Formats: sequence, C-alpha cells, structure tokens
Amino acid sequence: MFERFTRDARDTVKGALDEARRAGAATVTEEHLLLSLMDLGALDPLGVDRESVRARLAESRRRGGMSKADEAALAGLGIDLGGIIARIEETHGAGALAAPPPRRRRIAALRRRDREADHHVPFTAGAKKVLEQSLRIALGRHDRHIGTLHLLLALLSRPGTVSEVLTDHGITYAAAETGLAA
Repeated sequence: MFERFTRDARDTVKGALDEARRAGAATVTEEHLLLSLMDLGALDPLGVDRESVRARLAESRRRGGMSKADEAALAGLGIDLGGIIARIEETHGAGALAAPPPRRRRIAALRRRDREADHHVPFTAGAKKVLEQSLRIALGRHDRHIGTLHLLLALLSRPGTVSEVLTDHGITYAAAETGLAA
C-alpha cells in the first residue's frame, strides 16, 4: 500500500511517528497523523488555525479522549463529565485522564532503544484504519496515488475527537475535498 503514497503522504506518516516519539506516546494515533498534516502545511489552504487545533486536541486528551458527542451521550444518562473530570483532577492532579506514559522497561531495553534512533512505535487500530481508508478514498476517486488529501479525508470520515475538532474549525469532508482537490 505504501508504494502508492506520494512523498508528502509518506512524510506525513513519518511525521506522525516523530510526533508520537516527541510526545513520549506508546503508539501513533489519529491525532499524531493530524498534527503531522498540520506541521507539513497540508491544511494551510483551508485556513486552519494550528494553535487552536492543538489546544482543542490537548483539551480532549485532558478529558481522557472524550468527544463532545461522548459528553452529550453521558449527559443524556445524567452523568456530568465535567464534574467527574474535576473530581479526578482534584484527587490525582491536572491531566490525570490523559494517556498514560509508556510502560517502564528494563534498563537494558531502554539503553538499546536509545541506541536505535528509529525505535518501533506501533500504530493504533484507529490510525491503521485511517491509512486503509485513505486507500479506499483514493480508489473511489480513481486516483492513482494516495496523497495528503486522502489522509485528511480519511481522518474526517472516521468518528472521534480528530474529526470533531476539524469540523469545529470549519473543516468538513466536503470543504476539504473542494478546498484541496487539485
């Protein structure tokens, strides 16, 4: 599949790996793919405010990855997510619901990892689905290659925090398709 990726799309995947490593994340997520797309300037033609998107993603991590749709569903059941988060943070500190740091490994494994500049960081199932979906989108559009547009459309086509944050910033599937199509 990666042989169909354009140079920019490959750079996006590599950038997502770098994002995950910089963040100390144990896995590469959809969020890392989005951050990489933004860093490469792929969303600039759409007028995306990078800092605002980063702030919303950080807020979502603080809330344990819960989207507004999740919060609304819980509210429908009489559960106040904001109150729960506040109580957890009172007890365990700010950002307690954010993804946990990678598990500690033996010292020898850490030394080996430090020697290997390109240590393996696996992709989450969701990030893998985005890559698979980008292929489906390219095939559906009769495009010969998978580019950053296809990756963005795949991110937008999947429910969750990333697509919600993009939509809140005016980036919908249709807007991305018309604004970035070449």
